[in-house]
Amino acid sequence: MIPLSILDLAPVPEGSDVSQSLANTLDLARHAERLGYKRFWLAEHHNMPGIASAATSVVIGAVAAATKTIRVGAGGVMLPNHAPLVIAEQFGTLNALHPGRIDLGLGRAPGSDQATARALRRTLQGDVDAFPQDVMELMQWFAPATPDQRIIANPGEGQAVPIWILGSSTYGAQLAAHLGLPYAFASHFAPGEMMRALDVYRQTFRPSEHLEKPYAMLGYNVFAAGTDETARLLFTSVQQAFVNLRTGRAGKLPAPVEGYYERLDGAARGMIDAALACSAVGSPETVRASLEAFVARTGADELMVTSQIWDPAARVRSLELLAEAVGQGGG
Repeated sequence: MIPLSILDLAPVPEGSDVSQSLANTLDLARHAERLGYKRFWLAEHHNMPGIASAATSVVIGAVAAATKTIRVGAGGVMLPNHAPLVIAEQFGTLNALHPGRIDLGLGRAPGSDQATARALRRTLQGDVDAFPQDVMELMQWFAPATPDQRIIANPGEGQAVPIWILGSSTYGAQLAAHLGLPYAFASHFAPGEMMRALDVYRQTFRPSEHLEKPYAMLGYNVFAAGTDETARLLFTSVQQAFVNLRTGRAGKLPAPVEGYYERLDGAARGMIDAALACSAVGSPETVRASLEAFVARTGADELMVTSQIWDPAARVRSLELLAEAVGQGGG
């Protein structure tokens, strides 16, 4: 099996709060390290009561401090929300504290609605169309400073923090290929253009000082339990969350509900089926077969697993069962 990593959205379950959610994230990261997962990434989302990782670099610092060997990073930082110099300083600091363990995935979406984006930036001048220029500026802040350079990212300069391009369309694929960077596709919630984006990335990739050949990581939902029936029940939490989000009722991660999917109308089922098509839900045997088929179909170099499970203990158990199913090392 190819390397497996974890994307944690730091979910805030119904009946819980942000403090407990972040404690759950630290606990999950420690288990991920023990189980042999390669990376543990967190994502920038704003104005969403069910996600606690808005201050992404802060949470990454806490996770890196709570672990010893696993790579920790952003999947991703939404660069239009920030000045590239600020991100260089933040992730340069993280890399100085935890040398060789920090990843920086960059996205061009706001990670929020337009009103929240305006509140974050004070204006909307952080244009998504300037994303390629912002990425290249950020890469320059990480490069060794020149003798006549007036502004230097301290920390940041010379840190060479690995940069990934994130995307859910061919736009990010083209940029990652042009810059010779690794590419992470958001197939765990927007798989529609996955195969097309992978083709674009691989066919137009230019080798660079950062990467000799294309490297694609794909998002994948995993809900593993002792039986298929139990796993399907756990899966209803994220199904509810997607319906709530798409109907303007975003909230905390709902508790599982028996028969939830079966009671939905056709339109809601279609939306869920499309958004969550890249998912493995079931016993360890079912999950393993699903992952093997997905890797064979896509040629993924790495999978980034996400499991939005309401019960933190069941979430840890899901990742344990996945590691066991694929024969992943750990203790």
